[in-house]
Amino acid sequence: MQEVQIRHDWTLEEIKEIYNTPLLELIFQAASVHRQHQDTGEVQVCTLLSIKTGGCSEDCAYCPQAARYNTGIDVKALMQKDEVLQFAQKAKDAGSTRFCMGAAWREVRDNRDFDRIIDMVKGVNEIGLEVCCTLGMLTESQAQRLAEAGLYSYNHNLDTSKEHYGEIITTRTYDDRLQTLDNVRKAGVTVCCGGIIGLGESHEDRLGMLHTLSNLPEHPDSVPINALVRVEGTPLSHLPKVEFWDMARMIATARILMPKAMVRLSAGRAEMSVAEQAFCFMAGANSIFTGEKLLTTPNPSFDEDRMMFEMLGLTAREAFKEEKAAACC
Repeated sequence: MQEVQIRHDWTLEEIKEIYNTPLLELIFQAASVHRQHQDTGEVQVCTLLSIKTGGCSEDCAYCPQAARYNTGIDVKALMQKDEVLQFAQKAKDAGSTRFCMGAAWREVRDNRDFDRIIDMVKGVNEIGLEVCCTLGMLTESQAQRLAEAGLYSYNHNLDTSKEHYGEIITTRTYDDRLQTLDNVRKAGVTVCCGGIIGLGESHEDRLGMLHTLSNLPEHPDSVPINALVRVEGTPLSHLPKVEFWDMARMIATARILMPKAMVRLSAGRAEMSVAEQAFCFMAGANSIFTGEKLLTTPNPSFDEDRMMFEMLGLTAREAFKEEKAAACC
């Protein structure tokens, strides 16, 4: 296969052609791209902790933390720094190299809570983990403060295509999300940005989301591909489970479009067998969240993932690998 160049000018027609390639051929092409650009035997192991849970003012139709939905989630205030650092150390001891802290906020505010998160970022960074946050919308100055504290990556998903977005969220715009990504890049923080499938979107919407991601000025460092986790009480709880084959197709297409990104097999993994996950790794996935919960929804445990890695011969990608490689060149 001819070496794939890093591009930021993909057309929708090109992406459609890739996405609609017969599945086994698509997996082969994606695996070949993966092998050209990355070590296929290593997987980035991340842990996600909800440091402030529930009570969010947004109306994201998939989210159990939205205050307007009755999902049984207990609202919890921002955690204490010492408790967060204990979770981070536990994650590192279990093999994680990236630690992500999530707060159920619409946007970051310049207040004491943000000051406390700055201290948390500093503390997790000192443990030797790549630090990621997902805190909602962010200004350029707030992104700069996080960068100075040692933030490695910021997660802010597009969720779906611009055309379908209004069916899922009305409390912030698609352009709001793109502006936050721009603010993060300006601060020198890497971007973690992907989306969710199974939101009632069409295949064209999935292509539209990948089109936006692959044509950003810089490809995201991490691209999470999430399957909708159906939570009782949310407007989308009635939708059918996402087919595993759809996840594999999305992962493979993302891998071809963004060869150097970490493509994360994310939400929905708890409903997959080891064989299905292995197929996704073959398709180009090379990042996972591990630990019992993804914010508030189920996820495979550290022990389950350790056993899977041993079975498949996978190893955890070391923290700060790109920085270390740049430093020695």
